[in-house]
Amino acid sequence: MNRLQSETSPYLLQHKNNPVDWFPWGDKALQMAQSQNKLLIISVGYAACHWCHVMEKECFENEEVAAVMNGGYISIKVDREERPDIDQVYMNAAMITTGQGGWPLNVIALPDGKPVYAGTYFPKQNWMHLLRYFADMYQQSPEKLMEQAERITQGLQQIEQIPLYPSERVIDEGMLHIIWNSCKDKLDMEWGGKTGAPKFMMPNNFEFLWRYYYRTQHKDVAAYLKTSLKKMAFGGLHDIVGGGFARYSVDAYWKVPHFEKMLYDNAQMMTIYAHGYQLTQRPMYKSVVENIFEWTVREMTATDGGLYASLDADSEGVEGKFYCWTKTEFIQEVELLAYSFISPEIFISLALELYNITEDGNFEHGMNVLFRTEDHEYFMEKYGLTNAEFQTIVSGIQQQLLKARSGKIRPATDDKILTEWNAMMVKGLTDAYRALGEEKYKQKAIAIADFILHYCMQPDGRLYRNYKDGKCTINAFLPDYAFLIDALLALHSITLQEKYLDVSAQLMNYVIQHFYEPSNGFFYITSNLDAPLVVRNMDSSDNVIPSANSMMAKNLLLLGKLLDNNEYMQMSMTMLNNVLNDVLHNPLFYSNWAIVLDMQLHLRNELIITGRDAEHALSGILPNYTPDVLISGCTAESNKPLTKHRYVSGKTLYFWCFDKSCTLPEENQSIIIDRINNLQKL
Repeated sequence: MNRLQSETSPYLLQHKNNPVDWFPWGDKALQMAQSQNKLLIISVGYAACHWCHVMEKECFENEEVAAVMNGGYISIKVDREERPDIDQVYMNAAMITTGQGGWPLNVIALPDGKPVYAGTYFPKQNWMHLLRYFADMYQQSPEKLMEQAERITQGLQQIEQIPLYPSERVIDEGMLHIIWNSCKDKLDMEWGGKTGAPKFMMPNNFEFLWRYYYRTQHKDVAAYLKTSLKKMAFGGLHDIVGGGFARYSVDAYWKVPHFEKMLYDNAQMMTIYAHGYQLTQRPMYKSVVENIFEWTVREMTATDGGLYASLDADSEGVEGKFYCWTKTEFIQEVELLAYSFISPEIFISLALELYNITEDGNFEHGMNVLFRTEDHEYFMEKYGLTNAEFQTIVSGIQQQLLKARSGKIRPATDDKILTEWNAMMVKGLTDAYRALGEEKYKQKAIAIADFILHYCMQPDGRLYRNYKDGKCTINAFLPDYAFLIDALLALHSITLQEKYLDVSAQLMNYVIQHFYEPSNGFFYITSNLDAPLVVRNMDSSDNVIPSANSMMAKNLLLLGKLLDNNEYMQMSMTMLNNVLNDVLHNPLFYSNWAIVLDMQLHLRNELIITGRDAEHALSGILPNYTPDVLISGCTAESNKPLTKHRYVSGKTLYFWCFDKSCTLPEENQSIIIDRINNLQKL
């Protein structure tokens, strides 16, 4: 047993019995490397990572490999989900040295942490060769590695530079059209998502396009969104039986997933399908939202109210085994079902066709991933069913398979609780509540937010990133603050509770004090209170998770309007101005910034609802898709800028404002809904 045995991260604990003498990241490992003049191995991964498990089995559990690592190196294991700052620095190093990244991420570094080489998965012999090569070079020609480390470190510093744009630019409506034209050729109009494989969901791309469709009613945008949301929901990427989405599809058709399920993906997908339902009222979108919620409650919720990080891709050492079925297994389960409107033989035939089950399997080892390729109309016509009968069959099969799955050996759960990812699910749940109007979504969002604020926030506004076994051990990073502020502002918009505004303002003040870089108006990932790494990094581009800085630009704009703080609004505009060229010309990786641009142009309407019954009145407004309306209000006397002197006892009043110019208060909600429906499009 090595030095990881006292850690709380499930990923680190997976390696506690390795013969490798692992250290957790910290001063002790770095000091030992320098005192013994040994190179560092910095190995980064996460608990649900399939190839991390493969490399552990092939290399880190092997005595021969461990002897080389222990003899010539100080080896450090890092959970990338606990330490996104470390992961980002060394992932950038991998991009510099090899041009590609991924996990596991394995880095060779000087004793001071400066990287000399970084790569991803290595089979045993390749890993052994690499270790011996760098150990020999460090003994024979250390100056060569030092020169290489300096070059890579300089490259890292350049990557993290986000210069202040020399002049303020005027933004206009045409920029939104430029963004669409810049990205449309990279979109897969037949299967959805981006062209090619593997396919990641990239929720923020869809989120921007929902806004763009709302404004333009562009037929190509509508078709692309409909195709994407349908294909993702029908594909093996979406767990039709148990709800939730896997991290990505290994093919271009969403059929075969990489089976790990991450909380952050599902939080964002809840938003995407909720907004889709608001705009189209398609029942399938509602069903996907409901299934993500049920999965979250059933499989991801801790007893104290927080949400777990992820589910592993593997069970019993086999990727996807928990989620896949042989044809025999599938038939054994569904033949237990019987319906008066269809014969057993025809029902089995339908079920096999519905989910593309074959004798040889559509995956590995004779296993079948469940996915759909045909709409309900196809099956209704072929098998002579009504829509109600078909939906009864689908529901029955899914319930039966879920019951059968409960007897299988489950994938491991990464049961650490991360502030950032929990906050993302709070936001997803607020959007689900807006779209579907069901109280359970709002109450779940409140419960998760209360958990974070109780366990992970200190009185001075400092956050912790992680919580496990009753302990928080890691100071939060910028994404934790950014996504929590976003979540709390969303909660205020559906509850009108001022406490969420107050905490958001406190967190914003803390971030500006400890993360802000005035020379360019951006924020560092780490605070000025934390131990420095090789470089103090920033982020700007949006990926599967939006960049923390784009979230901060959004938060500054919203808080600036809610608190009447012009400085915040100007800070947001400065940040957007710095990256505007990238937003216009590479929007698929700056899509959250594109949303900030859209908000800067269009978030000019304010709806303030006051009165003891204001929260109840608000429930009649929320089902509408309102990206251009800032919603606030109060249920008692208030001194906030938007609600001061607007509360009248015994009345529920609606104040409609445009650029801070307000009409007389209304008591008729239907007039307000008409105004929302008649907002000018592009």
